[in-house]
Amino acid sequence: MATQRTQQVFEDDPHDHDRGLSFDVSTLMNRRRALQLVALGGLTTLVGCGSSSGSRTAGASSTTAAATTAATSSDVAGVPQETGGPYPADGSNGPNVLTESGIVRRDITTSFGSVSGSAQGVPLTINLKILDVSAGGTPLAGAAVYLWHCDREGRYSLYSQGATDQNYLRGVQESASDGTLTFESIFPAAYPGRWPHIHFEVYPTLAAATSAGSKLVTSQIALPEDACNLVYAGTGYEQSIQNMSQTSLETDNVFSDGFSTQLATATGTPATTMAIALNVGV
Repeated sequence: MATQRTQQVFEDDPHDHDRGLSFDVSTLMNRRRALQLVALGGLTTLVGCGSSSGSRTAGASSTTAAATTAATSSDVAGVPQETGGPYPADGSNGPNVLTESGIVRRDITTSFGSVSGSAQGVPLTINLKILDVSAGGTPLAGAAVYLWHCDREGRYSLYSQGATDQNYLRGVQESASDGTLTFESIFPAAYPGRWPHIHFEVYPTLAAATSAGSKLVTSQIALPEDACNLVYAGTGYEQSIQNMSQTSLETDNVFSDGFSTQLATATGTPATTMAIALNVGV
């Protein structure tokens, strides 16, 4: 597993999120030595473009099934260690939602506990499959994933101006016997300086996650360009079009040194529910 990068604390502005990490050259080199191509089982399928709003219907379950990836290689590479960024809310930089009642949930679109509010945007189903690299890529049951990302405006709950009183778009799920787990969310924005992405941490057990214990890995999911183009053409994501045009996976300060094990596959349409899937080797 690659050496963990030093997390840097930034000002409360998502536009400066993760900047400065590109100077951590030694860690970037270590990360690339660890990367190998991982089979993701399936090509991106994207059909049509609709409005930027839609409800989760019976079609969402079929989309989820279609988007779930399967490990097809006995030589699965581990996902690279990445920065958690300045807005993790895991206790390492300010607030800690992991120990709060209600953090274990599938639908992360709304705030929980004593906080009310919902993140608006195109519905997104996030399907992950946790794989044990040391066991040849077999499914890892009973692991837990803490996942978080920005909202449609590029804000991170609990940190960003306009969202400090919210804790939406954060949640924990435990992997099933086949290593799979699912979150229901909204498609995140593209904000200046970063390719569209989702943060996550993998813990060995649910108990470890909900006590903010030791992690197996902290990493990020890169969202497919075609899926982003479909979503950002809709209402509410206008600024994301311009922001994404100013960066790329090849120049992003996290993904520029390789993203083969972090690039999700995508299905669905903005008119119904978009879905992404990724095999996560740990």
